[in-house]
Amino acid sequence: MNLFDVYPLYPIEPVRGDGAYVYTEDGSRYLDFYGGHAVISIGHAHPHYVQLISEQVAKLGFYSNSVENPLQRELAEKLGRQSGLDDFSLFLVSSGAEANENALKLASFQTGRSRVIAFRGGFHGRTSAAVNATDNEAIKAPINRNYPVTFLDINDLDSLQRELEKGDVASVIIEGIQGIGGIHIPDVDYLEALPELCHANGALLILDEVQSGYGRSGKFFAFQHSKVRPDIVTMAKGMGNGFPIGGVLIAPEIPAKSGMLGTTFGGSHLACAAGIAVLDVLEREDLLTHATELGEYLKRELAALDLFREVRGHGLMIGLEMDEPIGALRKQLLFEHHVFTGSAKDPNTIRLLPPLNVTREQCDAAIGAFKKALVAS
Repeated sequence: MNLFDVYPLYPIEPVRGDGAYVYTEDGSRYLDFYGGHAVISIGHAHPHYVQLISEQVAKLGFYSNSVENPLQRELAEKLGRQSGLDDFSLFLVSSGAEANENALKLASFQTGRSRVIAFRGGFHGRTSAAVNATDNEAIKAPINRNYPVTFLDINDLDSLQRELEKGDVASVIIEGIQGIGGIHIPDVDYLEALPELCHANGALLILDEVQSGYGRSGKFFAFQHSKVRPDIVTMAKGMGNGFPIGGVLIAPEIPAKSGMLGTTFGGSHLACAAGIAVLDVLEREDLLTHATELGEYLKRELAALDLFREVRGHGLMIGLEMDEPIGALRKQLLFEHHVFTGSAKDPNTIRLLPPLNVTREQCDAAIGAFKKALVAS
């Protein structure tokens, strides 16, 4: 049997990881400034993470949500305290797409409406409702195209108000920072206007923090760079440091009803152990402060190279925009300088998403690789 060939693969096979590095069988070392789509939040093979997962799988890896699971409550308590959203409720799932799917469904249940407002450049997943709210027609099959979604430009408040005033919008879904779209940050004034505007017109506000959450931006959630309070927050990626886990945070004004949402694998014992380990490390190592400081250093040093049209982002979620497509540069960085980077829907933008405990020395190594690659080209 062959694998279904949908991924363009680099001919590199990592066999182990350590912090911000991955290694191949022959011992070659690669600096991971992509983290597998921003998933690796506390570094590869962090000792505390390995310990908690190993201990849990030796006891009980999985049972369904038909029984009590105290690890879910421990995860919810720690998440509420660290995020500052301790009055919200947590629904656990297995991925970012599943989180957004349930968030959109929940908003529709609550409002009795179906239309969604999403944004150009946004990405929310590949499942039915989530892919409809994603601004990429190439990944939508005919079966996906019957869901009522209106796409607007970020920061255009007048257009948003006109759409909301039509009275049929269930939810507005927006990323705290657009990731795949190219590291674009909504204006603070725009974000802060959204809750009142949504509520005045009977809609709910969903903040998609799947990529930008869990300390990635230097705040626990990227929307916390403003004073906005959403109705629903979605998360995944860095939440499990590689173990599949996602979540939906739900404001207390939205009531739960038995059976309205469900999942088979979400919130398993092993997933919760991974999630708890990540929160432990974020707090013990003060990684939000570290991400802020190292992110500012990276942006400053990369901008000083005077080789990019723009260097943007918060924390360790950084976009480097050039005047031309970056495909050849990414390959050069990978194969000649052994640095993993990410691409974006914008072909001229590189994404940098290193682990939150990346060191200054590792940042300097990445900066040096960029300088060598760009000067050589």
